[in-house]
Amino acid sequence: MQRTIAPSMLSADFGHLERDTRMIDRSAAEWVHIDVMDGVFVPNISFGFPVLKAIRKATGKFLDVHLMIVEPEKYITRFAEAGADLVTFHYEATCDVHGCIELIRRSGVRVGVSIKPATSVDVLRDILPLVDVVLVMSVEPGFGGQSFIPASLDKIARLRALAQELGLETVIEVDGGISSRNAREVFEAGAEVLVAGNAVFGAEDPAAEIERMLRV
Repeated sequence: MQRTIAPSMLSADFGHLERDTRMIDRSAAEWVHIDVMDGVFVPNISFGFPVLKAIRKATGKFLDVHLMIVEPEKYITRFAEAGADLVTFHYEATCDVHGCIELIRRSGVRVGVSIKPATSVDVLRDILPLVDVVLVMSVEPGFGGQSFIPASLDKIARLRALAQELGLETVIEVDGGISSRNAREVFEAGAEVLVAGNAVFGAEDPAAEIERMLRV
């Protein structure tokens, strides 16, 4: 399976966002992860459209936009227009899951759905054929710097088994508490894309940390 690292810009230096984005652009990371938080679905507020547009200008990498917001259907089109290559919404944040999927697809970008630690993989069975990516949260969404929840490994494995049962090549992405210390077991559980924030931007050599995560 392919291995991809998606550094989370939530952990970048906001005073030097272009510098940090260009550093990621030169690294072995293939995706750039953008956490969008509204202060409602999660208790923090982060990026909006202007910041996404600025990041888009600074990198040619795949822009992975993770919407941690209520009623994501109100904003999906605008995030796609601002430069997202993938828009991921939370299963728990909308009353119209199918509507969100259809709206993202019509916007011309890849479709992702995310589930929180307490949400069972089973809720995805009917919609799994309709999405490209499932983002498994391995911490509670809303804060950086949390520790990886070990039970997430079983959840990733169950999701991979479900995708195989349905004959799907679903990309499994994992976000929360990821570093070179646990990247191997997360990849081996069935993940293909690992989101890493503090582990990358807190490292003395961020590009080297990305390489370590890929090569474990």
